[in-house]
Amino acid sequence: MALTTTSPRTGRRKHSVARVRLMPGAGKHTVNDRVPVEYFKRETLVQSALRALVVANSENKYDLLITVKGGGLTGQAGAIRLGVARALLDYNPELRKRMKVEGLLTRDPRAKERKKYGQPGARKRFQYSKR
Repeated sequence: MALTTTSPRTGRRKHSVARVRLMPGAGKHTVNDRVPVEYFKRETLVQSALRALVVANSENKYDLLITVKGGGLTGQAGAIRLGVARALLDYNPELRKRMKVEGLLTRDPRAKERKKYGQPGARKRFQYSKR
């Protein structure tokens, strides 16, 4: 069953939120109205963000319109990765097993730990002085 709707799927990582629209097309990808390589500036982040397309063998079958905000580039790439994987499942639910094995459907829960009072950081302590 192929969907023709382009309802956005969301992906989150750290403080980043990505809205991914997946449409049948020729493989044109845009991130915040820019080409992914131009936006991320590092090829490894682009490969990470678009990993779900490689796993599904769909690099040139779909156009991606991605809006991402919050966090840094690494968190944004992770958010896009989850959003693209979820969007692909809307088109082809049979991909679920392959995506699950690759770990593309799991939301990464790691986030920055908060700073505690009486300390300079989350875990670091001020130096103890006996005298």
